[in-house]
Amino acid sequence: MNNIAVIGSGTMGNGIAHVFAQYGFQVSLIDISEDALKKAVATIDKNLTRQVEKGAITAETKQKALASITTATSIKTGVANADLIVEAATENVDLKLKIFKDLDESAKPSAILATNTSSISITKIASVTNRPAKVIGMHFMNPVPVMKLVEVIRGYATSHETTDAVMTLSKRLEKVPVEVNDYPGFVANRILMPMINEAIYSLHEGVAGVEEIDTVMKLGMAHPMGPLQLADFIGLDVCLSILRVLHDGFGNPKYAPCPLLVNMVQAGHKGVKSGSGFYQYQSGSKELVVAERFKK
Repeated sequence: MNNIAVIGSGTMGNGIAHVFAQYGFQVSLIDISEDALKKAVATIDKNLTRQVEKGAITAETKQKALASITTATSIKTGVANADLIVEAATENVDLKLKIFKDLDESAKPSAILATNTSSISITKIASVTNRPAKVIGMHFMNPVPVMKLVEVIRGYATSHETTDAVMTLSKRLEKVPVEVNDYPGFVANRILMPMINEAIYSLHEGVAGVEEIDTVMKLGMAHPMGPLQLADFIGLDVCLSILRVLHDGFGNPKYAPCPLLVNMVQAGHKGVKSGSGFYQYQSGSKELVVAERFKK
């Protein structure tokens, strides 16, 4: 299993392509936008350069990694030779179902189809293919080149052979794969998102301010990043989407998204990606500044 295709060239997609290329795989990075692909390759180049500067990899490894990445704007041509395809498109169930129908038709019969979804049912995604035994979740953490965890999610029909192959492959990337079963939010987001949601409720109800909530969790619970800053980093729209999957999937009101989160996303304040969330973000600045709306 040496030929990998990655669908989607955004933050997660280019990170996944980066890691596979760094470890000697041939990678086809696929996106409908040529401009997005150029931006993704430039990002991979920049991140590999950072690794060289830190002594994590050699300049030769960087050059080999870049040389092993090709790009395509068509699924059919991009996945033709792939042994494993990792879908990393937007967290939208209808889009993912369409992509997997296309992948099932375009990929060779032996190819494993993986999704980097952070919450959507693997079983549901597999149901639109003719190879449900070869469909699996491969949930990388952001930033992919740095974070060691990969949640490997078995759908209802995922075979032992597929699971074993993906677990082994993850280890070849020097990741730590953890096998979990297909229930809403899996493990990571089933635990993380209610914590983030509760932090937002604490702000919404006036229990404490943005910095105070994050400081309590950083200093009191030894979290490297407070939940509100983390929500900004993940994307408030992504957090909202995952909470809705949990709420719909379990039917339990404890997963209902905080109205403040809903309003912020509707207003376009999505965190780092939009320049504003619970904190304000300026290009080139690493200073953490509370967003104007939440200043005391």
